[in-house]
Amino acid sequence: MTTVLLLYPGEMGASLGKSLVEIGHRVLWLPAGRSQATRDRAEAANLNTADSLDHALEQAEVVLSVCPPQIAHEVGKSVSLRKFGGIYCDSNPIAPSTAQTIQELFGGNYVDGVIFGPRPAHDLATRLYLSGPRATEVRELFYESNLSVRVLDAGNLAASALKMCDAAYFKGTMALLLASRALATANGVTEELEFEWNLSQPDAWSASDSDGPRIGRKAWRFAPEMREIAKTFRDANLPADTHTGIAKMFEVLSSFKGAPSVQTRELIEALLTEKFD
Repeated sequence: MTTVLLLYPGEMGASLGKSLVEIGHRVLWLPAGRSQATRDRAEAANLNTADSLDHALEQAEVVLSVCPPQIAHEVGKSVSLRKFGGIYCDSNPIAPSTAQTIQELFGGNYVDGVIFGPRPAHDLATRLYLSGPRATEVRELFYESNLSVRVLDAGNLAASALKMCDAAYFKGTMALLLASRALATANGVTEELEFEWNLSQPDAWSASDSDGPRIGRKAWRFAPEMREIAKTFRDANLPADTHTGIAKMFEVLSSFKGAPSVQTRELIEALLTEKFD
């Protein structure tokens, strides 16, 4: 049994914690300052509470960071300041250059990780990619869990690079479909665009409708992720303006966080009423 400190049990984090508990590990979390929804998730996952970060780190052998990308470095720094000597696995969607700043806090104990797919169920649909000197140890931690875990050998920060490449296309496409429909609405050619897409790319219109609820729920997380993607493009001397613009779109749509249901037309209306520079 390994003792793992999970920072923090959001929807995905709590699911990862539950997966670890189910195969016999002890998972700690910090309830101080967290919402009732977070507390409910942690309880449902059978996570163990810790009184403070210091107390938790005294017990933990591994820290698993699953937090919004914009606070990934801050979370890592809070752990490193306490001279934690175990494995620190950052599993957030961040640029390789951002991951490098966290790696510098932990040296050889840093593991770069990213998560693909839905929350873990029982079909190995959730994939955890890992890179770094101690990545194999984290993979072994999830042995016989309901996650598919793969160690990459393309460099210590390969996992973050892979995530940025995938999300640049997948989430970028979601945003571009929505932006195209907003542009059609602004120019009065919505019906014509739907007709043409049904002929030339019949999945595009239905995809933009089905993506609406997902974007509404997750835009508050997607916006900083798009900025990390833009940073990755700049670091590679590639154009970053597309994903910087998408980040602005998602920032506008962040107001739909917590909405019980969201329709694509509502997202379009929100974009059309915003004054973009």
